[in-house]
Amino acid sequence: MLKNGTRGHASRKWAGGAGLVALAMIVTGCVPLQYPEAQGARTDVTEAANAGQAVRDGGDLVMALSSEPDKLDPTTSTSLYTRFVMNAMCEKLYDIDASGEIVPQLATALPEISADGLRVTIPVRTGATFSDGTPFSAQAVRATFDRNLTLEGSGRKTELGPIERVSAPDAETVVVEYSTPFAPLTAALADRAGMILSPTAIADDTTAFADNPSCVGAFKFVERIPQTSITLEKDPNYYAADEVHLDTITYRIMGDANIRAANLRSGDVHVADAISPQDADALLLERDIEVLQTGSLGYQGLTINIGNTNGTGEPVVQREGPLASDPRVRQALTMSIDREALVNSVFNNWYDPACSGISPNSPFATAASNDCAEFDPAGARALLEEAGVDIPLTVGLKVANSPDALRYSQALQASVREGGFNLRIEPVEYSTLLDMQKQGKFDLMQIGWSGRIDPHGNLATFMTTGAGNNDGGYNSAEMDDLLTRAAQLSDIDERAELYGQAVELAHRDNPLIYTYRQRNITAHSVDLAGVSTFTDGVVRLSRAGFVADKD
Repeated sequence: MLKNGTRGHASRKWAGGAGLVALAMIVTGCVPLQYPEAQGARTDVTEAANAGQAVRDGGDLVMALSSEPDKLDPTTSTSLYTRFVMNAMCEKLYDIDASGEIVPQLATALPEISADGLRVTIPVRTGATFSDGTPFSAQAVRATFDRNLTLEGSGRKTELGPIERVSAPDAETVVVEYSTPFAPLTAALADRAGMILSPTAIADDTTAFADNPSCVGAFKFVERIPQTSITLEKDPNYYAADEVHLDTITYRIMGDANIRAANLRSGDVHVADAISPQDADALLLERDIEVLQTGSLGYQGLTINIGNTNGTGEPVVQREGPLASDPRVRQALTMSIDREALVNSVFNNWYDPACSGISPNSPFATAASNDCAEFDPAGARALLEEAGVDIPLTVGLKVANSPDALRYSQALQASVREGGFNLRIEPVEYSTLLDMQKQGKFDLMQIGWSGRIDPHGNLATFMTTGAGNNDGGYNSAEMDDLLTRAAQLSDIDERAELYGQAVELAHRDNPLIYTYRQRNITAHSVDLAGVSTFTDGVVRLSRAGFVADKD
């Protein structure tokens, strides 16, 4: 069992932006330099070591992406890799910085929240232009909010909470009105829900937004070659174009970690994401390569399809089969997983076991959220026998066909066999895996989440009935009530108590079994400056450039 955590902080108010900043500073840390004597240490390095050096204008940067992004539409996308691309071309109302602080981006200040928590006023910048030439304004923000709340298949509706009305009283002000207070809003607007889309593009019925996306950003969309690459070019309309150095960014899809590392060493790519722990220690010793690494706010785990028969967000229908219908069987599965042994053996001790959607470093962490089922294969078998299940119970496991994911699934297969399970591993290409997840075409799926600084983004969107990421079709009135009440509170301690109760309920029902929390490991050539990666898992390239005194 993982060591239970306690909270020693004083009671604090989750009062809009100020509360978010306080939270974010606690959650994350920043170590800007990678010192030779620290090689091999698991120390956060968020920014390129040569930050501050002169950077030349021009150049074509190539980044190796470990998986193909899904649709380039912030309203519907679910992939971390889509966020990489979108980060360069779709700015948000807010962002997080290297220290985890919430900072304005298209907004000009943190939100002003009324005393009753029902009215949120957001000031937005002037003088910005979308890549298609449409002027940015508060009306564009309102149009994006409306789309996020009403578009079929939107993954953002739950993230935005119980909004009653969004208005733009003038070009520089957005007002969001709620039926009940909703504390996580600013955190949501620092991610996809806060990416503002061109109203001209979203009104165009002849072209899907994902096929020709238009936002305010340092770069604009050029082309996408499916399963091969996505290319962006510098946007001359960008309000801070003088801060952008590169001519183009090309994201090449390279699913094999060994191939990404080899292309980085050869110079064929300049940046590579999701470096495998199998390669990380060796890359730390390379003179021409720098490794960035941060802890993660997210997790990897197993999603169990309990009631998703018609697609995510559709009315749930209880599925048949012991894993879907009997919580004792799901409890037996989590008891069959030796989390610590698996991460140490498969990932060279780079990653940590995980047992909930709340990071132990979060101020929302409690003894309840840090608690974990003990590895108890004998107890697991006893539960299966009590449930009347024939042993071994065979279950199909959908998993991405990347080497790390396959290596972990094979080790997991061996681990749970002792507890009475026979996992049938079914490798699937990552973008196809995401489609199957949304369509409910799985029994058990190994997949993760890059994480958000507010627990609402890690829990409610996955376990609230009908939520945009509730891909397992979990349906619990008790869980809905806990997560709804937690989002209405401003006090961190009070919210943490409710989230702890939600985790305890999740540990009883096990709609999602958490397995490990990875580090975000990115590598880049040393002749680059301005590359950064934060605890949200996103690699940022919009201000990257080649150092002036190097070829």
